[in-house]
Amino acid sequence: MAVLEQLTSQQAIDLENKYGAHNYHPLPVVLNKGEGVYVWDVEGKKYYDFLSAYSAVNQGHCHPKIINALKDQAENLTLTSRAFYNDKLGVYEKYITEYFGFDKVLPMNTGAEAVETAIKIARKWGYEKKGIPSDQAKIIVCQNNFHGRTVTIISASNDPVTTENFGPFTPGIISIRYNDLNALKEALQDKNVAAFLVEPIQGEAGVYVPDDNYINEAYQLCKDKNVLFVADEIQTGIARTGKLLAVNYSNIKPDILILGKAISGGVLPVSAVLADNDIMEVITPGTHGSTFGGNPLACVVAIAALEVVVEENLAENADKLGRLFRKSMQELGKKTDLVRLVRGKGLLNAIVINDSEDSDTAWNICVALKENGLLAKPTHGNIIRFAPPLVMTEEQMQECIAIISDTIINYKK
Repeated sequence: MAVLEQLTSQQAIDLENKYGAHNYHPLPVVLNKGEGVYVWDVEGKKYYDFLSAYSAVNQGHCHPKIINALKDQAENLTLTSRAFYNDKLGVYEKYITEYFGFDKVLPMNTGAEAVETAIKIARKWGYEKKGIPSDQAKIIVCQNNFHGRTVTIISASNDPVTTENFGPFTPGIISIRYNDLNALKEALQDKNVAAFLVEPIQGEAGVYVPDDNYINEAYQLCKDKNVLFVADEIQTGIARTGKLLAVNYSNIKPDILILGKAISGGVLPVSAVLADNDIMEVITPGTHGSTFGGNPLACVVAIAALEVVVEENLAENADKLGRLFRKSMQELGKKTDLVRLVRGKGLLNAIVINDSEDSDTAWNICVALKENGLLAKPTHGNIIRFAPPLVMTEEQMQECIAIISDTIINYKK
């Protein structure tokens, strides 16, 4: 352990390159400490974190309330499996269902697991409640989505990097254009459709915000056809967009809600699928499960993380600081041709760099931002996503805006 603690950044990078699968392309920075909105590298340099582990660390790094909950429970009981009851799961289930307004929750671990769970629930509901013929159920998804990387989920992807040489793919997936109500209306003519799975804002696609009426009208179209509306709020949920859930902007309640990431404040893998009784009752003993899903450690951590969101008014703070950030970036766009477009909600934002998708400009800007003390990451080539922890103060945001503005204005290809 002492040897590991003395690693330089390059030594840590070399170890990952030699012994780890190359399924990521990280920014060249090696972190070993986090607190609030800050992270530090192994050489001791401090950075503003503007990725928040893809919105998993909404409550800030190592929030003391969440960490204390983890420590206290870890000394008593960490895992029982679901072969037995434990004294934390029921408390957590009551808390989270009341928190989000659903009858039931099915606890899982990762976001991809939660999406898979929602698909299984929707299919089973389709057969047992809607009357779809056996093995004919279909799920509508949107192009450029990101729901995870399991085989079933990549079957819903149109990204060749995600799909190439991973087939054959799961049947029963209908892919339509995002933010296109006519495309949804046409797809819903198929009587074997069980569900429409959608992100209220497409995060990985570059923080693509749909038209104001899209989610509400898509929900109504699904209701008219007796199709489940399934909201993937793994990245957009837990106050990230300025409301507790992004669908709250549309005043709808999804039939199935998928949560992950910040549900634990980034401390443990925790995810959840929520639905009311008439949907969730299709799940019976043996039809779905997880050894770690609903473990006592995850339960107390998730309760603490969700309490922080309310106690510290994180949704309101995300809304206020998000408006400030977008206004400042739009002003930056008037000063430089590099900024083509600014978009987002709350503290889930992106700027589109005025270059082609296959250029390295966005990547190089992110490297320059790193050198100036701020960490962000490009997505889809020419888009930079900015998503700091929601505990950020206005003073910190102003400092970050200055770093981003100075870096982009002074950037030279």
